[in-house]
Amino acid sequence: MNNPKPVVVVIEDDPPIRRFLRTGLSTHGFIVFEADNGRQGIIEVNNRKPDLIILDLGLPDVDGVEVIKTIRAWSAMPIIILSARSTEQSKIEALDAGADDYLTKPFGLGELLARTRVALRHWFRMPEQNPSGVFTTGNLQVDLLNRWVHIGDREVHLTPIQYRLLAVLVQHAGKVLTHRQILKEVWGPSHTESSHYLRIYMSQLRQKLEEDATKPKYLLTESGVGYRLKV
Repeated sequence: MNNPKPVVVVIEDDPPIRRFLRTGLSTHGFIVFEADNGRQGIIEVNNRKPDLIILDLGLPDVDGVEVIKTIRAWSAMPIIILSARSTEQSKIEALDAGADDYLTKPFGLGELLARTRVALRHWFRMPEQNPSGVFTTGNLQVDLLNRWVHIGDREVHLTPIQYRLLAVLVQHAGKVLTHRQILKEVWGPSHTESSHYLRIYMSQLRQKLEEDATKPKYLLTESGVGYRLKV
């Protein structure tokens, strides 16, 4: 993994707007997946594990507010609303349901990109003890915003799932995360019992990050509970 591109799921039923978003976001370094209704959008979010969701409220099958509530039941990933609904009440309902930002149509690509950058900065925020934006413990350095991992002066290349697992641990650095919590955040709510996934990927991550994978200094096991990233 070398500065992987951020992933966006666009949930929008208007083909010209989807095409505009796909072109504009792809040009600016995003990987874009699309859905033209709410149910398919939820499936895409579950499968793709995006860094950001762009969501229309006026979907043909379910209201966008219900999509927000469904996603918020298992993830805090950023959701930006892109809707023709411009009333104050519509904005309040979406934001109260868990949306991070609200942009009304018609919109400019520049403003949307600026809002995505803000949302991603908030999503990748570091613990308060790391105001520089780079998480550091021992020789391990992780920059979630710029998506790189170093051990000392050496850049470490991770697969997307290995990186997502590490990112979740960094976002909760110093805290014990249960197996179910990690599985839910990394693989989604349908995999909370798939603990073998977690064991395999944690072993791979230790092989890449630890001096001795059998005696980890950073990725600590909390016996019978889960894992903790040492701070």
